[in-house]
Amino acid sequence: MLARPLIERKRDGGRISASEWRRLMNAYAAGNIPDYQMAALSMAIYFRGLDRDETGALTDAMLHSGATLDLSHLKQPRIDKHSTGGVGDKVSLILAPLVASLGVTVPMMSGRGLGHTGGTLDKLESIPGFRTALTLPETVRQLEAIGCALIGQTGDIAPADRRLYALRDATATVESIPLIAASIMSKKLAEGLTGLVLDVKVGSGAFLPELDRGLELARTMIDLGTDHGCPVIALLTAMDRPLGRACGNSLEVEECIMAMRGEGPPDLMRVTYALGAEMLLLAGVVRDRDDARRRMEVAISSGSALAYFQRIIEAQGGDAGVIDDAGLLPEAPECELFVAPRGGVVARIDPRAVGHGIIALGGGRTRVEDVVDPAVGFVITARPGDVVRAGEPLATIYARDEAGVAVGMRALGEAIVIADEGEPPLPLISHRVTESGVEIYNDG
Repeated sequence: MLARPLIERKRDGGRISASEWRRLMNAYAAGNIPDYQMAALSMAIYFRGLDRDETGALTDAMLHSGATLDLSHLKQPRIDKHSTGGVGDKVSLILAPLVASLGVTVPMMSGRGLGHTGGTLDKLESIPGFRTALTLPETVRQLEAIGCALIGQTGDIAPADRRLYALRDATATVESIPLIAASIMSKKLAEGLTGLVLDVKVGSGAFLPELDRGLELARTMIDLGTDHGCPVIALLTAMDRPLGRACGNSLEVEECIMAMRGEGPPDLMRVTYALGAEMLLLAGVVRDRDDARRRMEVAISSGSALAYFQRIIEAQGGDAGVIDDAGLLPEAPECELFVAPRGGVVARIDPRAVGHGIIALGGGRTRVEDVVDPAVGFVITARPGDVVRAGEPLATIYARDEAGVAVGMRALGEAIVIADEGEPPLPLISHRVTESGVEIYNDG
């Protein structure tokens, strides 16, 4: 009977105390609360919300439902980055080795695809042999040895959140700001961080498309970090079009490798450098944003960031040969160009339609147990605002068979809109949010 009165209270707009959250989350993690009751509570939270104290108490309860990483013996600052999710968002694969190569410990815990968005773990696991399921002792040893680990949420860390995360996706409560914030921060605080940088997506392809909702989420997570002694900075970035060109697991890994060779798409590199600068500033290893940018550019041009990625791949059991031979990554048997059906301006490239297209190709999940095909996806070379001619190539479809090519054609036909004129896209990076407030972002 623990859950029912709390469901009723929250349904009617009441508050749940910190001690009640602890009892509830411990019972849920132990399997003593059925999913249907947590689904009902999640829906009540979706409609009624949680205040700052409640959100903090829920975060604490999920954090302490399991183990945490004790990294206090490490001398280097410990900084992570988290994105709220997008299509083509492969920044983490570049950013972690890049920042780690500059003297910062990066314990990066990531997730799998959620809804129409891709997941960092699925991208990493397209590298043959790459292990994301490190134990906590393995993670600590790797951080001690090379200063970076790219891992998934283990069964030990925030097990209550692990169960609730999957439930939210199945019950249409993903967009609840308190639930998003508590889920993210319970995992990040479990990493023993000294700082956290957030990439909060806004626009049509984001879970929270509206700017005011993105700012609210950023402020909520910054408050949670402040209350737990972990400084948090957030950048709001655009997800009204895919980020970069590649969309699909192994295709995105290949694009990341090219980016670390200095051949990354400009939008991808701008977001990567912006988030990396905030990480380096939080770590206290650079003087200012310009200094951070110079150091990151040198790490890319010298090859040290790519060499660091190779060390991470080797440490986690992957085939590091992919760094020099992209042919070792999974390859789709079929590929076909998608061309402009008419002349005009690329008015829109809808990231949700692209993401759903990847899922339809087999590159994502509609159910937890679905097996992901790492090779399928799209490489979209067109950008909003481009002037194109009829028949001009706009993208390439990578599919497992001819039927998949047809699926990809339909998806891109819906996603890429050509018109006589188009609306300007959102600013790629619009706002910077700190404990002190919100400012318009300007990177010069």
